[in-house]
Amino acid sequence: MLILAVLAGGMLGAPARYLADRAVQARHDSVFPWGTFAVNMAGSALLGFLLGAQRHLGLSPAVFALLGTGFCGGLTTFSAFGYETLRLLEDGAIGEAGINAIGSLVVGVLLAWLGFVLAGALLVGGRVPVGPRRGARRVECRGRTGR
Repeated sequence: MLILAVLAGGMLGAPARYLADRAVQARHDSVFPWGTFAVNMAGSALLGFLLGAQRHLGLSPAVFALLGTGFCGGLTTFSAFGYETLRLLEDGAIGEAGINAIGSLVVGVLLAWLGFVLAGALLVGGRVPVGPRRGARRVECRGRTGR
């Protein structure tokens, strides 16, 4: 069942990525890959929101597989990001390549966090959760390097 949910989500996310990428890129006359950047940022925000919804609503594994793994996985693209960053470097657009690489990481993580916080604010009656859930078990890591 979960594999079918991932498949269905990916079947929707991949064409959505292609169409959104082309629509955004058509509006920009620059070497910067705005289309890929936009879909990756949208996917980061959406996945953050879904993680927040899962935490506060208890989304079923099938719904999360459909929307999170399938749709967001199909919508976002690390391979195009890597290729386009390399292409920028090869073309001598070193500044744009740096902005793409660092900006994608920083903005993507920030948007995932904001999506998570937004889900908490919307789904917990306007209260923004900032710490661990009440009653949540604290997990300690004590591997070979743990102290």
